[in-house]
Amino acid sequence: MVYFNSVPIKMAEGTTTIKRSRARELALCAVFAALMGAGGLISIPVSPVPFTLQTFFLYLSILVLKRGAALSQAIYIAMGLAGLPIFSRGMGGYAVLIGPTGGFIIGFLLSALIAGAYLSAPWGRRSPLLALGIAMAIVFGFGGMWLGFWLGLDFYAAYLGVLPFIPGDVAKAALAFAAFKKIRM
Repeated sequence: MVYFNSVPIKMAEGTTTIKRSRARELALCAVFAALMGAGGLISIPVSPVPFTLQTFFLYLSILVLKRGAALSQAIYIAMGLAGLPIFSRGMGGYAVLIGPTGGFIIGFLLSALIAGAYLSAPWGRRSPLLALGIAMAIVFGFGGMWLGFWLGLDFYAAYLGVLPFIPGDVAKAALAFAAFKKIRM
C-alpha cells in the first residue's frame, strides 16, 4: 500500500510509481507557461529575433510534461495574445504573432504537441534526446520559414538567419536534459 496525499493507493504488483493527479499536471502546465514568459524577458537583443531562454523552458516542459507540454505552450501563447508582456523583449498582443518571431511562437506549440506525443508513446519513452531534436527542428523550421517570409528572403537565406541560434539551442537542450535527469518528476 502506498500513500499519496494521505490517501492510500493500491498499486499493481511490481510497480513503483504513482500516476500524477490531474491537478498537479495543470499546475505544472501553469508553472511552465509562466517560466516561458520569464524566459522571454531574459533575452539578448539580436535583430529581429533575440536570443532567449524560452527554448530551454520549452525543452524542459516537453521532458517533464510530455503531452501536457502543449497545454503549457497554449496557455503561454494565450496569455501573450491577451496582452501580457511575456513574449520576447517584454512584448504582448496578437501583433507579435505576425511579426518576425511569430513562427517561433507557433513552433513552440507545435513542437510541444508533436515531441510531447512522441515521448508519451511507448516507442518514444526511451529516447528523450530524439524528442528534443524533433522539438528543435520544428521550432527552427517554423521560425526560419516565417522569418524568411517576413523579411522577404528565399529559403536558403532564411535558414542561414537561424543558423547562429542552433549551437545555443543545442546547449539549452542539453541543460534541459540534465535538469530533467536531476528532478525526474
